[in-house]
Amino acid sequence: MIELGPVEQRLLHETKKGPIVAALIDPEDFSPKQAADTAAKAIGAGASLILVGGSTLANQGRLDAVVKSVKNHMQRDKSRVPVVLFPGNITGVSRYADAILFSSLLNSTNPYFIVGAQALGAIEVYKSKIESIPMAYLVFGNSSATSFIGQVNGLPASKPNLAVIYALAAKFLGMRTLYLEAGSGSGEPIPLGTIQAVRKVYDGALIVGGGITTSEVAGKVARAGANIIVVGNLLQSVGFEGTLKQIADAVNR
Repeated sequence: MIELGPVEQRLLHETKKGPIVAALIDPEDFSPKQAADTAAKAIGAGASLILVGGSTLANQGRLDAVVKSVKNHMQRDKSRVPVVLFPGNITGVSRYADAILFSSLLNSTNPYFIVGAQALGAIEVYKSKIESIPMAYLVFGNSSATSFIGQVNGLPASKPNLAVIYALAAKFLGMRTLYLEAGSGSGEPIPLGTIQAVRKVYDGALIVGGGITTSEVAGKVARAGANIIVVGNLLQSVGFEGTLKQIADAVNR
């Protein structure tokens, strides 16, 4: 059994005190310098975790360059915020990160995204000695890039019980983290009733992302039971720091 590493221990310690905000940086959307600057601004605005990854990432070298740039910037600023990989495929592994969300897309219709890619990428994770955080990944709807690439049988927003049975499966499979994803660029976040229903049966770390662009929505998601609220597309907006700070304040309230 994989023991909790220092990054996972830290995140559990922080989330026991209350929900936190994670900033998701997609290497397809940021140059290494832009990624480092964005991460620094996000941390200054209240983000407690930097995630790096994306569903369409195909360039391993670009991922390495982005992660290295972010890490170097943090070391200069003496920031202790962890940089964690959020892979969409085997190209999402970089030995320069602090940890990886080793995820299985449970509601994919393609076994490759449930266990195939994980088997192919596992040797690189093992050799690189990256801390691995076991995570179940659930994608809602069928209109996002994430759902298209992952070939998911999208969970309908109106059927929270379907999310519950997957959450229970994740729990019984020993996955210590569960990510509920509305999809990259989604205009609709995960319904609050679904988050609440999942929270009742799943006692691990609950991550919620997609469509969270305002402090009002973020606060409601946090109160519904999310431990980590992920903000992604907002980071591409000029002057996003103000809105992100409002989101962090609402989550921490």
